[in-house]
Amino acid sequence: MMGIPGSGLAKGLAVTLRTMTRKSHTAQYPDAQPELPPRTRGVIGLFEENCTVCMLCARECPDWCIYIDSHKETVPPAAPGGRERSRNVLDRFAIDFALCMYCGICIEVCPFDALFWSPEFEYAEEDIRDLTHERDKLREWMWTVPAPPALDPRAEEPKEIAAARKAADKLAAEAAAAAAQAAEAAQAEAERGSGGTDASGTANETENETENETENETENETESGTESGTANGNGAAS
Repeated sequence: MMGIPGSGLAKGLAVTLRTMTRKSHTAQYPDAQPELPPRTRGVIGLFEENCTVCMLCARECPDWCIYIDSHKETVPPAAPGGRERSRNVLDRFAIDFALCMYCGICIEVCPFDALFWSPEFEYAEEDIRDLTHERDKLREWMWTVPAPPALDPRAEEPKEIAAARKAADKLAAEAAAAAAQAAEAAQAEAERGSGGTDASGTANETENETENETENETENETESGTESGTANGNGAAS
C-alpha cells in the first residue's frame, strides 16, 4: 500500500514545529556555569602543609607527570640531651596536566591527604608548557576544592578516634582521682590541726583552773592562819 504523497514532508514539518515551541536546552556557557556533580574530576590541588615528600604519588603515577624536588634539614632536639632529627623539605611540586590522564591514583595513594580533586576545568593555555602547574598554582586550586560530605551519623566511629577518646577519658579519670585524694589529704590535715588546737586549748584551761584553785586555797589558808593568830594574840592579851 502506497502512502499519501507528501506525508513524509508533513511529518518532518510537524517535528520541526514541536521543536520550535519547546524551551531550548542550550547552556549559555561561559555566561552560565554548568552544575557539576560533587565528584567531578577537574584539576588537582595541593595542600602543601600536609605533604611530607614521601614521593609515593610520583612513584605511582602511570604517566610520570608529577615532579618533586626536596632537600633534608636537621632539626635540633626538642629537649636538652635529645637526638637531632632530619626531615624532608619540599622545594618543588609540579604536575604536568598535558600528560595527566586524571586517573586519581596520586590522590588515592597519598597517606597524608595532601592532594585533592577540584571541579575546576577552565585552565586551558595557549602554550602547552604552561600546563605544568607549580606548587603555588596547585595551592591556589585548593580554594576551589569543595568541602567533604557530612559523616553518616549511623556510621561506626573510627578506631583512631575511639582510641584517642578512651585515652583522654582515662587521663581525666586519673586526674580526678588524684584531685580527690589531694582534697581528702588536705581535709585530714586540717582536721588534725584543729584537733591539736582544741587539745592544747583544753590543756591550757585545765592548767589555769588548777593554778586558780591552788592560789585560792593558799589565800584561804593564809587568811585562816592570820585570823587564828590574831585570835590567839587577843586571848593572851586578855
